[in-house]
Amino acid sequence: MDLTLSEGQFNLVYNSFSFVIASMGAALLFFLLARTRVAPQHRMAVTLSTLVVAIALYHYVRIFGSWEDAFSYAGGEYTQDGKPFNEGYRYVDWLLTVPLLLAELVVVLKLTQSKTRSLIVRLTIAAVAMIVLGYPGEILDADDSMRTVWGVLSTIPFLYILYVLFAELGKSLERQSDGVKKLVDALRYIILATWGIYPIAYMLPSLIDDEANAEVARQVMYSIGDVLAKPLFGILVLGIALAKSREDGYIEPGTTPSATSADA
Repeated sequence: MDLTLSEGQFNLVYNSFSFVIASMGAALLFFLLARTRVAPQHRMAVTLSTLVVAIALYHYVRIFGSWEDAFSYAGGEYTQDGKPFNEGYRYVDWLLTVPLLLAELVVVLKLTQSKTRSLIVRLTIAAVAMIVLGYPGEILDADDSMRTVWGVLSTIPFLYILYVLFAELGKSLERQSDGVKKLVDALRYIILATWGIYPIAYMLPSLIDDEANAEVARQVMYSIGDVLAKPLFGILVLGIALAKSREDGYIEPGTTPSATSADA
């Protein structure tokens, strides 16, 4: 793809990547510092959140560098005449982080061991299928009919994931406390809202005639989706872990029961 972007278009994508890097870095530090506030039996979910943002931080640094290397500036415009922009970094990131995101939610619910294993295996297979099937279409030209075919194939496991989250995980909510139930229910809808950004961004090259505008909108939307689906998702998972820790009577090291009560 040979693109010519205005300064504004190039910088919008450039700054969106920079924003994601800052968000992932801040989330990584936050999750590391907040980990001790969670009871040991609930820390695995926070550990997974930390891994997700760490992986995303690394890949966005690579995406940021690839975007810079792909363009040269002349005459007030940026022309894509350098190294090809590597879209693969984003898909490798998703291949690693999406199964971990889904595992976070399952692990923090503390379901039975067999139920947890079954859900994680099924959701992981569906997530990998969704990403692997989406990539071939992503790198095709907007007017290639196979782009739509790959997009439809990728949507099938995407819908299956949503079904599992709403139908099967919904059943588990009855065994949760009222506070946790509200957080998990909110988390499921956030997944629906944030993950809905990705198929829309995927379709933009086929919906927008102007190639430059389509590419800019796609990259910015993917960046927004990643911030919402990773740091924000992790914060809500942390909230569930903290709520469960309080229910278990966990006291953070360095505090006393009386101090905890006074803070409340």
